[in-house]
Parts: sequence; C-alpha cells; structure tokens
Amino acid sequence: MINTIVRRTTRQVAIGPVTVGSQGPIVVQAMTNTDTADALATARQVESLALAGAELVRITVNSHDAAAQVANIRERLDKRNINVPLVGDFHFNGHRLLAAYPECAEALAKYRINPGNVGKGAKRDEQFCSMIEVACRYDKPIRIGVNWGSLDPDLLARMMDVNAAMASPLAADAVMREALVVSALENARRAIEVGLPADRIILSAKVSHVQDLIAVYRNLAGRCDFPLHLGLTEAGMGSKGIVASSTALAVLLQEGIGDTLRISLTPEPNGDRTREVQVAQQILQTMGLRAFTPTVVACPGCGRTTSSFFQELAQQIENFLHARMPDWKTQFPGVEQMHVAVMGCVVNGPGESRLADIGISLPGAGEHPSAPVYMDGERVMTLKGSGIAKEFTQLLDAYVAARYGANPQARSRLLALLNPTDLILQKSH
Repeated sequence: MINTIVRRTTRQVAIGPVTVGSQGPIVVQAMTNTDTADALATARQVESLALAGAELVRITVNSHDAAAQVANIRERLDKRNINVPLVGDFHFNGHRLLAAYPECAEALAKYRINPGNVGKGAKRDEQFCSMIEVACRYDKPIRIGVNWGSLDPDLLARMMDVNAAMASPLAADAVMREALVVSALENARRAIEVGLPADRIILSAKVSHVQDLIAVYRNLAGRCDFPLHLGLTEAGMGSKGIVASSTALAVLLQEGIGDTLRISLTPEPNGDRTREVQVAQQILQTMGLRAFTPTVVACPGCGRTTSSFFQELAQQIENFLHARMPDWKTQFPGVEQMHVAVMGCVVNGPGESRLADIGISLPGAGEHPSAPVYMDGERVMTLKGSGIAKEFTQLLDAYVAARYGANPQARSRLLALLNPTDLILQKSH
C-alpha cells in the first residue's frame, strides 16, 4: 500500500508503557461510560476496550466515590494482566479530588484537564495550577483538552471585545475557533511555567462540526510541537457519527496531523462500547497508517451475483479473522498485513483474488458452480459443493501458519489440504 503521509514532527510523551508522538504509531484511545464508583463494572469495560484494541482508556473521575475507586480499578486490571494506561477525566473539582486521593493520582497514567471548567476568575488559575503541581509531583503527563462546549468564557469575552474594536472584525465563529487554539496554547505555557516539562503535555481542541475541527487543528498544529489528540466531540450515533468522524479525521491524518484519536460515538441502547475502538482502527488501517487485522476485500454485489452466498462467506471470514486474531497476532508476526479477497463472480473475482495474499472467486448467477482459490497470486485449487465456506477457512488458517509461522510442519499441513496434483503452490513455496 502506498503511503505518502508525512507526520508532523512533535515531542514524545510517555503515558505509562505507551509513547505518543510523531516517532511512534498513532494511538487509539477509548472511554468508559460506566460509573467509575462501580469498580467492578468499570474494570470490566476497560478490559473489554483494551482487548478490542484500545491503547489508552479514559475514565470519568467526577466524585469522591469515583476517585476512591481508581486505585482499585487499576489493581483489578493488573491482576488480569490488562496493562492499558488509565486516563483520568477531570472537570470542575479535579483539583480537590487529586489532592484528597493521592492513590488515585498515582494510579492514573495521565490526567485530562479541561481549562474551561477548572474554576472561574482568580480561582481558575489557582485550581489549574494545583492540578499541574500534582502532575509534577507524580510525574504524570496531562492532556489539556479544550472543548467549544465549555470554552473559558472570560477568554472568549476578551477576544470578542478585541475583535469588535478591529477595523475589520472577524466573524464570531472565526473568533471562537481562534479562542480554542489560544486557550490550549496559553494553558500549556502556564503548565510549563508551573514546572511541568513540555514533553509531558498533549493538546486537543474539540468541536462537533467537521469543517471547524479541520480548521482548528490545522491552526493548532502550525503553532506548536505538542502531540495532538484528535476527535470530533459529540459525533453522534451510528453511521452519522462514523461518517462525520471519518471525514474530519481522514483530512487531518492525511496532512500528518494527529498522534492519538478517539471516535466519540453515541452507542445504541445497550450497544457495544468497543465499536468506537473498531472504527478508530479501521480509519487508521484504511489510510495505511497502521495495521490491526487482515483486510478483507469483498465484492459489493450486482446483477451478476443474485446469490447471497458470497456475502455470507465474506461475513463468515470477517468473523473467523476476528476470532483468530488474538492467537495469530502473538504467534504469527505480520499477519495483520494480510489481504484476503472474497469475490462474487468472474468479472473482477479472479483478478482481485490474485492481487490478494489469499482469495476466492465465487460463481455468479448462471456461472459454473465452482470457486477457484488463489494464494500469492497463483491459482492453487478449486472448491465445489456445499462445504466451500468451511474448506476455505481451513485453507486460510493453514495459509497463515505456513506463511507467517516458523513451524516447518505448517507448510506440509497446507499442502495436504490442496489437490495433490496441483504443483503451483509447491513451486511457489
């Protein structure tokens, strides 16, 4: 896959075992929606998100009961060998909670601070600085997370007054976008003045409209070298949230902007929270920035594919890959780069299958009921009958072991599944 993206150069920030910045991979973050005071439920959801691929997980720390359970949550995760760093999300009373619960301050790997709601007037600076002092004491990085729904009203009013006095005032939304950037940068500078090293700071400036997000992050990226956390806040539910987030983040990522990201999807009632992790991974993988799981190229269907069999097979293969990846990624390094093709007729089927690492071209309407299988660009056998799906997944499992594993018996197992008269694969291996 061609990748022409040049990442913006940033500082490197260590968050426990995870390093964020341009010299490392773009990191996937997620957030729990459990009551953090319920340590068991929160630990379970953190584990679920981590197993789905979240590399950082943010938890709400909004009350004394929540803060009192953070160390317990960390301990529960450690006992289950879930070492994903926990990020504490603080609003309004974070300065009190961090001071009152030192075990919480220690257990968290990073603090997220929203400068727009840490206090008002003179207390704002005092309370912000007290949180920075805790971060310095425990050597914790922070994310200064500005959000246009909770932008510092004093800063915005001041900038609006200055703008109104200009000979050619800017539009109000342009002033708000600039205020987001100024808030992030001013508070980063204030944190450094208090004593926090610059390599312990990540910035974000989230909005809920695509064009505004792109404009704000372009501006912010051009005025600092801090790593940036991306996300369209309140993206929405279902396809709307996925499309909006993908559209905005793809533009920024293509320009090399962004070092961590979260997809802020509203889950369906009783929906799976891990959906936001899957979407984040798919965005990065589709753009060629990271690889998390083998890619399945599947035919969309047309008038030639009146049978739904290829759709069912594509879904079965997706499920099979998802189920096998936890074992594969530990046994077979590089398997996440694999491409699998599941095609529905002879028009593009053979060509797409040859271009994939392993592919199958199923018969379309009125075509001969046979399905040629391709490996490494060569046709190796033809499957027929009602057991095509099972036979192909067996071939897929054997192919992975033969190609990405070090066990010499894996190649023999693969060859045993093929037609013994077929010498093409034997020659290519």
